[in-house]
Amino acid sequence: MFLDSDLLLSALRALTPILLAALGGAICERAGVFNIGLEGMMLMGCFTAVATSWFTGSAWLGVLAAALAAAAYSLILAVGAVTLRGDAVVLGVAMNLLAVGLTGFLLRTVFGVQGTFDDPSLAGLPLIGGFTPLTYLSWAAVAVAAVLLSRHVWGLRLRGVGEAPDAAATLGVSPVTYKYGAILTSGVLCGLAGAQLALGNVTLFTENMTAGRGWIAVVAVMLGRAAPVGVLLAALLFGLAEAAGFRLQGLGLPQQATDAAPYVVTLVALFLTTARRRRRIRPSGAAS
Repeated sequence: MFLDSDLLLSALRALTPILLAALGGAICERAGVFNIGLEGMMLMGCFTAVATSWFTGSAWLGVLAAALAAAAYSLILAVGAVTLRGDAVVLGVAMNLLAVGLTGFLLRTVFGVQGTFDDPSLAGLPLIGGFTPLTYLSWAAVAVAAVLLSRHVWGLRLRGVGEAPDAAATLGVSPVTYKYGAILTSGVLCGLAGAQLALGNVTLFTENMTAGRGWIAVVAVMLGRAAPVGVLLAALLFGLAEAAGFRLQGLGLPQQATDAAPYVVTLVALFLTTARRRRRIRPSGAAS
């Protein structure tokens, strides 16, 4: 049977890194910063988690280091886009490219290998009920983000900064502070996503191991309209697509075809969403 409980469990495991990164992107979006550097932040988190876990023998220190490293890496976007008023899209693309080259260089420099580092002594995250603690943390983060953005004063101010920064400034709210906070938070969440991917889903590091998951997280933010619950549903769709791809691979389909499943779903979802929005806009345009 193709659809069963094992497929759902696999989808939930695939969901976690995408969901954590997408929540970070959603928080940035609410602050008025379009963050497409999620892929690069995740990749930095992957490498840092593996390197720290291997040197210290502690997966939890690896998780902490991954969160801190990705947050520090996110400062490139914060300084460039907020302080220097650069183009956030250009900076995000540059961060993604830099992360691929930098982690590949560090892989050869630190571990003396090329392509993949895999060691039996590498400590991975423990499993509780079939999932790592970061999986449960990602679900809790959805609820916390939903409450903060809709009811808490910090979340309301963050949304105000994203929608009308000049008006927020006249009320004594610092747009720069909130945008920095949003970007740093997204860095922490992307670091946790990278740690989950490298120490939870697998226990190794391979070059460019995020394999487009950061870009899928960006699409999840767009499909979910930067709302935590919407982002969760969009990320779950991609998690199901990835799990289905693995299942189809086990049934004999070529790996290249099954690996493309999440990205095909991404393109179809974007097409359907764009078509729906155009249909909504067209009548109002015709009426005017």
